[in-house]
Amino acid sequence: MFTIEHDFDATIITLVDEGAPSPEALRDDVIITAFEDCVTLRQFDPRREDDVVITLSLSQLRELAAALDLPEGSYRLNARTRRP
Repeated sequence: MFTIEHDFDATIITLVDEGAPSPEALRDDVIITAFEDCVTLRQFDPRREDDVVITLSLSQLRELAAALDLPEGSYRLNARTRRP
């Protein structure tokens, strides 16, 4: 399950782990916030008792999206077509 919210300066997507039958398999929500110039991924880490935040540039996000559909290897996206 996921939710989408549009704020003034960002779009916020929350991924909810409805997970496996055992409670320990469930993970905390992942909150993805898309700003004009970057995207952040945030998830609570119970071991640290703090949020872990990863920030991706828009270029890194495009590369991640492309990587999800490609086989193993090393790639560079073409600036015009955004394809490897």
